[in-house]
Amino acid sequence: MLSETLNPLPFAKKDGLPPEWVVAPAPVPYPEALAAMEARVAAIHDGTARERVWLVEHPPLYTAGVSARKEDLISPDRFDVFDAGRGGQYTYHGPGQRVVYVMLDLNARQKDVRAFVQALEHWIIDTLWRFNVEGHIRDGRVGVWVERPDKGYPLTEDKIAAIGIKLRRWVSFHGISLNVEPDLSHFDGIVPCGITEYGVTSLLDLGLPVTMDEVDYALRQSFEAIFGRVEAV
Repeated sequence: MLSETLNPLPFAKKDGLPPEWVVAPAPVPYPEALAAMEARVAAIHDGTARERVWLVEHPPLYTAGVSARKEDLISPDRFDVFDAGRGGQYTYHGPGQRVVYVMLDLNARQKDVRAFVQALEHWIIDTLWRFNVEGHIRDGRVGVWVERPDKGYPLTEDKIAAIGIKLRRWVSFHGISLNVEPDLSHFDGIVPCGITEYGVTSLLDLGLPVTMDEVDYALRQSFEAIFGRVEAV
């Protein structure tokens, strides 16, 4: 199932304990998530904490990456807006969307930013394959896209997952978001990732009413195929 263009375990850890795999039991406020990531990244770099993959949902909110343009925030009073400090532009987070914060030490893996982003893309694509959904990467459009022949011709595409990361001393944070069953109308308050020509979709919108637990299981299986074993906490 894993793409043939990516060798197995290209980002496996060279040694040491595997990352913690943590699923938040309740929605996490965004400032709390930022503070927790900052603390964990510092501790990973200092060697006092393990790597962590943290799966969360957030209350409805918008985040601004370092390249966000003010005019792309169409409805500034609709939801809380937070400066994320990650790469990219505006994005939406909310219930029904699986956000995965990836705190990995690339010093112990591969110190290659481009290869790391490609590995994250393949992680999402391989996860989608487990639900018989074909994801695509497009030049000039960050994230993972699906073709929509059901919308007629000319053939269009919608975005199903976003990627936005930051590295500090080669320790990563922020990560990916995959639309499982969010309220897609909530994306109307921004220009998602600065792209106006295409829409957004979700697994439910594609006719796949899967549960978040099923998505989490698929995410873990695909993650371990690329980054190596994790340990549930």
